[in-house]
Formats: sequence, structure tokens, C-alpha cells
Amino acid sequence: MRIPAHSVCTAIRDDIVSGVHERGSRLTEEQLARRYGVSRVPVREALRTLESEGFVVSRRHVGACVAEPTEQEAADLLEMRLLLEPMGAARAAQRRTEAHLKVLRGLVRLGQERARRGQGEDLRSLGSWFHETLAQASGSPGLTALLTQLRHKIAWMYAVDLPAEPVEAWAEHGAIVDAVARGDAERARSLTAAHAERSLPLHRPRLARVRTSQHVVNIASARS
Repeated sequence: MRIPAHSVCTAIRDDIVSGVHERGSRLTEEQLARRYGVSRVPVREALRTLESEGFVVSRRHVGACVAEPTEQEAADLLEMRLLLEPMGAARAAQRRTEAHLKVLRGLVRLGQERARRGQGEDLRSLGSWFHETLAQASGSPGLTALLTQLRHKIAWMYAVDLPAEPVEAWAEHGAIVDAVARGDAERARSLTAAHAERSLPLHRPRLARVRTSQHVVNIASARS
């Protein structure tokens, strides 16, 4: 596999999330450079970035390894999402552009159409695109980067089921966009918080891939 040097970090992260690089496994610069068809320099830079994001840890006498998150750390991610996504939606209501609204409305139309047809896999990608665009509409690069990292980590630690009523879920997306379009920050915040809260039961920990902590914590802890 040969990829552009600037894409090495994304490629390694994607392979960690998908399980190609298993939790706790060693990541050597030489092997990664050979896998992605690049020199060791972009691999070294990518590993530093991934360590700052929490996907990689450096171990004495071993080197870089894929992190082994605990159940507590996994639960913390959902709690952070409950706090940050509503904040992003509120800021989007104040800072969004017409281009953002055009994309968001288009995604809602597509999502509602696919939901009525029961096209589940399309809904996953559309949902991800929707939340990414909503984050970008916040006009805050730092917040957008945090939300992007959260989505990657949640995908790494949880299997997420589709909602039982996808049409209703996309109606919620539509209501959020309406609030953002009107510039109603508080309504955008409350609708997004409720939407995120309702999605919590859809998250199933990838138990075989999440190391048990001393104190077992379940998804419900994210609500406290």
C-alpha cells in the first residue's frame, strides 16, 4: 500500500480504529513505513500525533504501541460527547454560513429518504457526515478537532447500532438544522443534547477490545 506522506497519520488511525492494529500491539517505524509505502519520517510524525490523541502510547524498552483504553476511559468519551456536541450546535447557530446550511439540509433530505427505504449502511455514513458538518459550522477549529477525535475514538471503542426508528432520528437532525438556520443557539443546544442522550443505548462496548479497569463502568455512567 503506497499512500501520500501527509495521509500516513489518517491511515494508521483508520487501521487502529478498524482493528488492523490490535490494542497493545507494537508499532515499529520500519514495519509501518513498509506497509504504507513511505519513509520513516512521516511515520514518526504520525505516531507522535496519534500519541497526543490517545491512540498510541510509548512504553519504555518497547516503543510505540496501540493504546489499551479502560472501560472508564470509554465511558468518559460518551460523557464528553454529551457536553461538546451541544456546544458545537449552539455555536453553529451563531456562526454557520449559507454553505454549511446547504450541506446540512441536503444531508437531512438524503437521510430521511434513506431512512424511509431502510438503507442502513447509507445512514451510517450520512450521519457521520452530518455531525462532521455541524461541527465545522461551529466556526471553531479547536472544537471541531476535538469532536472529530471523539468520533474516531467512539468508533474504536463502541459498536453503534442503528436507531429502531431511523425516520424519527433524522427528523431530529432536521429540527437541529432548523434551529441552527434561525440562529436559535439555545434550541440548537437543547435539541442536540437530547439527540445525543437518546443515542447512548445504541452504543455497545467492544468488550473484547476494551481492557477492564479496576472499577467497571457502563454506558449509564456517561449520564451522571
